[in-house]
Amino acid sequence: MSLKKALALTLIGIFLGAGSLLAGEKLTGLEIMKKVYYRPAPKDMEADLIMILINSSGEKRIRKIKQFIKDYGKVEKKIMFFIAPADVRNTSFMNWSYDDPNKDDDQWIYLPALKKIKRISSEDKSDYFMGSDFTYDDLGNRLPEEDNHKILREEKLNGEDCYVIESTPKDPDYMYSRTITWVVKGKWIGLKRKFYDEDGEFLKELTAEKYQNIKGYWILTKVKMHNVQKDHTTIIELRNIKVDTGIPDRMFTERMMKRGIR
Repeated sequence: MSLKKALALTLIGIFLGAGSLLAGEKLTGLEIMKKVYYRPAPKDMEADLIMILINSSGEKRIRKIKQFIKDYGKVEKKIMFFIAPADVRNTSFMNWSYDDPNKDDDQWIYLPALKKIKRISSEDKSDYFMGSDFTYDDLGNRLPEEDNHKILREEKLNGEDCYVIESTPKDPDYMYSRTITWVVKGKWIGLKRKFYDEDGEFLKELTAEKYQNIKGYWILTKVKMHNVQKDHTTIIELRNIKVDTGIPDRMFTERMMKRGIR
């Protein structure tokens, strides 16, 4: 599922939506994805993240992360601090996503071993983030207008009535040739998303395993990304979620990336 406004899936984005259907209302694929993307979200949010990496042999690596997100209207800022284990501790990542289809996300990663902040170039955004199954691009926000959307069918998933939407990028050089998203009618929550690589082959699948309503906002609390080509899985679970607490602007700076959280 598009992690634009989720991941930011990472992870709240495309899994969020707003509004309810009027009787007999007919929606286009674009209108459905806009309802998903533009669902009211908190002005800011912080959470503890547990990231579990599972390889093809079933071996697990667990990482602990602290994440902060703040919506400024035309730009959404996110910063992540790795707390554990020791080999990734004090690494940080920052993403600024713009409400403009012609402007790419700004992304930076701080590597404590080098004591250096690296800016993620557009060529690097197809790389996988910190050994996970999420690319750097997945961690930003993808606007609905960047794709063409088609309703494939309607069906039930996990007991929910869903639209099944196929999205193809307007940019022929985009890393995914298409995605297919299952969107819950009325709730406008994405339950599943399939990603296809540049050759049109099935690459990976994102599923929403848990979500809850916190102060009126639907927020994903557990997602799983399974890369079928590598037989590798990443699970991300959000804990201790706090919304609308007034996170200070100074949190989203390069200085804070180097300083970390105490």
